[in-house]
Amino acid sequence: MAMFENLSKRLEGIFNNLGGQGKLTEDDVNAALREVRLALIEADVNLKVARQFVERVKEKAIGANVMGSLSPAQQVLSIVNEELVEVLGGAEGKNRLDLGGTPPQVIMLVGLQGSGKTTSAAKLANYLRKQGQRPLLVAADMYRPAAVNQLKALGRQLTIPVYSEPTGADPVDICVNSLAYAREQACSVVILDTAGRLNIDERMMNEVINIRQRLQPREVLLVADAMTGQEAVRVADDFNKAVSLTGMILTKMDGDARGGAALSIRTVTGVPVKFMGVGEKTDALEPFYPDRLASRILGMGDVLSLIERAQESIDEEEALKAQQKLQQGKFDLEDFLNSMRQLKRMGPLRNVMEMLPGFNKLAAMPEMEEALEGDQLKYVEAMILSMTKEERRNPDIMNGSRRKRIARGSGTTVQEVNQLLDQFNEMRTMMRQMSTGKGPWAQMARQFGGGAGIPGMPSMPALPGAGRSGGGGKKTGKAVRKEKRKQQKSKSRGGKR
Repeated sequence: MAMFENLSKRLEGIFNNLGGQGKLTEDDVNAALREVRLALIEADVNLKVARQFVERVKEKAIGANVMGSLSPAQQVLSIVNEELVEVLGGAEGKNRLDLGGTPPQVIMLVGLQGSGKTTSAAKLANYLRKQGQRPLLVAADMYRPAAVNQLKALGRQLTIPVYSEPTGADPVDICVNSLAYAREQACSVVILDTAGRLNIDERMMNEVINIRQRLQPREVLLVADAMTGQEAVRVADDFNKAVSLTGMILTKMDGDARGGAALSIRTVTGVPVKFMGVGEKTDALEPFYPDRLASRILGMGDVLSLIERAQESIDEEEALKAQQKLQQGKFDLEDFLNSMRQLKRMGPLRNVMEMLPGFNKLAAMPEMEEALEGDQLKYVEAMILSMTKEERRNPDIMNGSRRKRIARGSGTTVQEVNQLLDQFNEMRTMMRQMSTGKGPWAQMARQFGGGAGIPGMPSMPALPGAGRSGGGGKKTGKAVRKEKRKQQKSKSRGGKR
């Protein structure tokens, strides 16, 4: 994710340098770990946490017996990964919600104003409903203007019930009364959206302490803005001392801040991060897996999360039909369009791609960087929708005049239409070979694990602007459009003279 992009690049460079040496000395390890410590500090990781992290890695790296299957550099990388998992939260069980016992169970959300608490309450309710729970949202923020209306609107959007009382009601009473309502409605989980403040004050803390004492919630989660860096760590520490937090939701993890808060909070406060907000939509909440995030930070991808997202977003029946068509050689541009739309449901393309191992190296390519910028998939969709049904089902009939018409209709260029069709044909050939087990693409698939892709994932659509491998410096789609507009302006100016 963007928040850890700079840290990932720095760490990858450090380990690439280590990998270039046949045998590591203690000096090599010390020099590499100095760079690791600087990378962590630049990422806004707490200074004490960064120092302890490096000391633990050094102790293990220098005293380790190098495994026969790993090079010394890989061994150090393995130790760094292991320690990074521990810093982020350690054993996975600590990062899961505890909703055992007699329902309804109460989850209390606390935090400062502006951290995304109300939106996170709706996201959490949506997530829990997918897990088979019957959530109830409780509007207990009686101070922020429109907070109750915002939660009601989110509840209507998700068709999740919201309990609220008139303006002026006591927040503690609202929370107590909501439990009786939850039992009447057979709700299994009650999510309390308590009031936030611009800063931590005694009155605010007394209110959340009273709610905690009266309702005895199973979970008390702090919603903290990851963009605030070390301030989020201080806020977590203050709330933990007052109300004994059981976990945290870190919001705005899709932002471009340095991400040090996520790497510091658990060590400084002892409070595990349980969820992270990765977007503004109500489904943009992910469980926090320390091992998976560590793997992504170190550039090793997160295939498990990718598979889960694919299974959640993609129609399995449609995916099987597309696979059968590929095997029979009948895969056409209509199927391609459906695959692309399923891929879009998985979220922004950059977020999906960064879960693949080695994505950092791909993203460094100028062509890929441009392809991932903005919503490039819309150009592919526009071009396919500008084709007739016959053209989509039989791309081989495309001649020059048809391509010109499609380019005009989609607001793209003939070069981009040609690129799309070429990449579609390449992809069709590749997928056919992988599904039948014949040809160079099938050999490559066997070499890298034998799979024809991620289970349940649609085919990756071509991207205008992504360029072709070995493209010889051809202009990207965006550059072609820019030049075309420049030429049109130049002609119009020449006409006025």
